[in-house]
Amino acid sequence: MFRYLALVWDAAQPAHSAAAQRLAHAWCAQLGWEPVLTRAGVQVFILGAKAGINEASLLPGGQGVVLGKVFRRVDPGQTSPGPPALDGQDGKLILDSRGRTLVESFWGRYIAFLPTECGSTAVLRDPSGTLPCYRIVHEGVSIVFSWLEDALQLLGDSAKLAVNWDALLTHMQSGALTGRETSLDGVTQVLPGELLNLQQEISTLMWNPVDIARTAAMRDPDEATQALWQQVLACTQAWASCYDRLLVRLSGGVDSSILFSCLRPDRTDADVLGLNYYSAGSDSDERHYARLTAAKVGRDLLERERDPDFRVDRVLEAARMPDPVRYVGWMNAATDAKVASAHRASAMITGAGGDSLFYEFPRWWPAADYLHMNGVNAGFATVAMDAARLGKVSVWRAISLAVKDRWRPSLSERSFVGRGTLLSPDLVQPRDRQRFDHPGLDKTDDLPIGKYMQTLALMQPLGYYDPFERDRAPEIVNPLFSQPLVELCLRLPTFLLAQGGRGRALARRAFAADLPPQIINRRSKGGLEEHVRAVLLSNIDFVRTTLLQGQLAARQMIDRPTIEALLSGEPTALAGPNSQLHALVAVEAWLARWSH
Repeated sequence: MFRYLALVWDAAQPAHSAAAQRLAHAWCAQLGWEPVLTRAGVQVFILGAKAGINEASLLPGGQGVVLGKVFRRVDPGQTSPGPPALDGQDGKLILDSRGRTLVESFWGRYIAFLPTECGSTAVLRDPSGTLPCYRIVHEGVSIVFSWLEDALQLLGDSAKLAVNWDALLTHMQSGALTGRETSLDGVTQVLPGELLNLQQEISTLMWNPVDIARTAAMRDPDEATQALWQQVLACTQAWASCYDRLLVRLSGGVDSSILFSCLRPDRTDADVLGLNYYSAGSDSDERHYARLTAAKVGRDLLERERDPDFRVDRVLEAARMPDPVRYVGWMNAATDAKVASAHRASAMITGAGGDSLFYEFPRWWPAADYLHMNGVNAGFATVAMDAARLGKVSVWRAISLAVKDRWRPSLSERSFVGRGTLLSPDLVQPRDRQRFDHPGLDKTDDLPIGKYMQTLALMQPLGYYDPFERDRAPEIVNPLFSQPLVELCLRLPTFLLAQGGRGRALARRAFAADLPPQIINRRSKGGLEEHVRAVLLSNIDFVRTTLLQGQLAARQMIDRPTIEALLSGEPTALAGPNSQLHALVAVEAWLARWSH
């Protein structure tokens, strides 16, 4: 479990230096932590480094350090990836460019601590946002870290964090926050692609997905198909090259099957094993599709049944995090850890992020995007029919909505706020919701709705740490969130990504020769709803007590009558949103960790 912790302060301030010295002395006593950068005003420590996977690359003169894994940008069709590590010339370019070279000439999973022109220290988080980057300011010292438990251990009794209720409400309504605030007062995050001067509080977005989405890369279907195939293959193989043995979470869906095909025996030296989870239910058993993919790729497949008796009260044992974590996505974590240990696999590749990246939004939006980019021309009718098929509306409805969005965009349409929640209908939204948004969203009037929503979804980094298994868990690798691939898909028009009125249309076409036709042509999508319902039923007493006697109920933040009906135990009562009930339990459990 690779982690880092840094102390940054103004060395010209005696009080700040004294506080930093106390903190550094305490942290040096922690077993296993390695100091990798020590100079005036900054100390950086790491834990769990592994050569070629996660390591520290010291920049010339010890002026800065890059933590994690860095790949050199190359043409996706190029056979040689170039030198695997940063050399002295790379380091000089990174220092001279104040980090811009890292963003433009490299990619990966990294955090960099760099000197500024005025002699202070800045931190740069890579555009994928894979490694978390949080910050607490204590007695004039910036504590920058990836794992909140480490910062809490460092601060001890002085770590008195309170819930940021406005941020939590926004999180519950809209999902992961894209801005700098977290659900804890005093804990902020450095954004993906952001360079933050830690002493002067000067922020620079070195990488802004909104700017990238404004620039169309290509519109020719054949050219786009080839580019997508090459980039997915290149990024997946780059990640696989870091590990000797890999697990791939192979659901049988399009995304995980695409990644598995990139790891055929003739495409990587890594020993790769598929892992499929199944459970009873019409949409929860995809073993048939996973077996087809494994046979086509020529790799072995493990099959494991999901546990319907999963104990929801385990969420009370989760690590303390800056925001609530939906445990539904981690219910197989213990099995992941056991399988990885048994097969000596240090990493798990998943297809997470594919919905956003490859464009699986069942809405009419591509018609609006085409109209925005091209106006009404000979191609609009075809795109409108595709958009109607995708959004399951009439062609005239798709055209009407596209015209409306072109001339009078709806702000409510461009938001996930309040959709499908069990929150109280009388709940007042935060007055200044924009403070929780990514600053790049301030000026997006020129983005059509489909590209705007895709960009918004890709601004939310995927989880890196397993809050339940922690050190026992295999490292999570999500190749679909690799910077070069995200940039490519942000530049591809939505009507090309969903050509023909099918989600993931371009990705399906790109990998048609690599996968069984049953996978490429799948119209169904596996889900967990029946399994999630079974887990809810087996834990209904705990869930009922947690939600009806918890802090959300006491603050009248939840729709209590509806939740009481859903959890009444009546045979027909559980026809409601089971995943949302689990999500509320996760919030309550998170709140309980901060009430002691």
